[in-house]
Amino acid sequence: MDAQSRGRADEVDPADQWVLNPDTGTYELRLNPSGTRSNSGRDRSSTGSAPGGQSGQSGRTGRREVPGQRNRRAGKAPAEESPDALGRRKRKPKPARKKKVLLWTGGVMGFVLVVGSGGAYWLYQHFNGNINTVDVGDAGNKSSVPDGAFNILVIGTDKRTGAGNEGYGDAGSEGHADTNILFHVSADRTNATAMSIPRDMITDIPACPTKQQDGTTKTVPGTKHVRFNESLGQEGRDPGCTMRTVKQLTGLTVDHFMMADFNAVKELSTAVGGVKVCLEKPVNDPKSHLKLPAGQSVVKGEQALAFVRTRHSFGHESDLDRIKQQQQFIGSMIRQMKSDDTLGSPTKLYGLADAATKALTVDSGIGSIKKLTDLAQVLGKIDAKNITFATLPVIDNPAEGKKHVTVVPDPTKADALFAMMRADTSLTEVKKKEADAKSAAAAEEAARLEGPRAKSSDVRITVLNGGAKAGSAGDLVTWLQNQQGVLKSSNGANAPQKVPATVLAYAPNQADQARKLADLLGLAGSALKPGTKDAVGKEAMVLTLGPDFQQAGTPVAAPAKAPEGIQKVEADKPVCAK
Repeated sequence: MDAQSRGRADEVDPADQWVLNPDTGTYELRLNPSGTRSNSGRDRSSTGSAPGGQSGQSGRTGRREVPGQRNRRAGKAPAEESPDALGRRKRKPKPARKKKVLLWTGGVMGFVLVVGSGGAYWLYQHFNGNINTVDVGDAGNKSSVPDGAFNILVIGTDKRTGAGNEGYGDAGSEGHADTNILFHVSADRTNATAMSIPRDMITDIPACPTKQQDGTTKTVPGTKHVRFNESLGQEGRDPGCTMRTVKQLTGLTVDHFMMADFNAVKELSTAVGGVKVCLEKPVNDPKSHLKLPAGQSVVKGEQALAFVRTRHSFGHESDLDRIKQQQQFIGSMIRQMKSDDTLGSPTKLYGLADAATKALTVDSGIGSIKKLTDLAQVLGKIDAKNITFATLPVIDNPAEGKKHVTVVPDPTKADALFAMMRADTSLTEVKKKEADAKSAAAAEEAARLEGPRAKSSDVRITVLNGGAKAGSAGDLVTWLQNQQGVLKSSNGANAPQKVPATVLAYAPNQADQARKLADLLGLAGSALKPGTKDAVGKEAMVLTLGPDFQQAGTPVAAPAKAPEGIQKVEADKPVCAK
């Protein structure tokens, strides 16, 4: 009989079968469901006799019982652990397996974050079978925890499968990308930015290769000027198509995805014992079936789903306002997961882990408990105060006139936010970044940008590709010549070696040209590298494009602070829906 079957014997909750072993200091599975022990050290009546007259050995199959906490008296070990009671030396306990495992925390539409801080938690092996995986090919990363900063796309679908969900509107929906959060984890693992992407935002969806059930690959053609939510489900698109769409939109590589449907909200909120939400006014929405009083409430199951689905109860009754309450719900869920009430409850931990793994569909790069455990150990260390929820800045779609049905990315604020995420700048560390700008090193960088500027027609530059996407050098030269008047620019093809970031090398007597080019490209002072010898004749500066270069016209350097007016809130701050 396996551990899972033993744990369920006599209708005992499996979670209650894990107890502290004082010899090892870890939690282990208690094989006796009642938690009681025989005073004799070995219960001979239950074990019977082994062949050859050796009683007390048969029937145990090498299993070692773990004492229950309630059977230990202060300062005294149980009788069966005494050498005198057994007539022989106490067996040395086996080294404890490192099961610093993980509590799955979740939120709206399958947002799943793993908390791995403090304490000892467990996952049964059968959780592996709960997880559904999708092979997204080269859209994802084979490493569960990539080096440096990485990104996880959390997708909540509007698929109506599951008990009680068929009545929610479009019962035949194949599951579109209804709720989308790009979770960016910093390279130093201290902070994260969770950026919501509006489902009704107009964007271009690239061509997408998808794996078919027979093992073949089918490429779904790209589509221009459609809603973002069509990146999943429509025309047979899988989550890899949504990942590719996000990469094309933001310039950020998406390493993994996690996806769940309506059931995730109901099951996870119930497993954790309910999620606290706050309303500034009472709500009675017949469409979402949300009915709550003003002030604080605890929601779970159907009420939790109603809270994250309603769009007619708050703000301007738009999807953008719904995003705010979804972020509120997720932040509250994270706080609940990190609370002593959850961490101290084996039953809640087990139920939450079971519900989360059943609710998940992930890419094959994290498609096992082992891989998810590796990811958990990283995500669980991020303090809630260093997780910032933000919404991709958008404006009303100008092509619709006054209808205001869809939105498009804000042409200035969106690019600035993307640049900050690409540069791994935390939204929670903006004040620190501003303070650092006063340091001597930053002052030296700023000084490089101070001084006279040359005319565009006098700038002489050779552009090399040192790690940007293919064709970037040629595209930039075309943009410089045709739109910026930098006629003395040329494409030098690939650089001798790749660079970690875009760099402009220039001679001391070319400083005015360097400053002008920095203005045109949005280069930071740190990207300007002056030489020691003056240029001679028609010698050109050398601009080597790194992976931080996205496209001509998009600033290379990340802004020093977050764009004014973007919607953001830290996960540790309770917010009331308005």
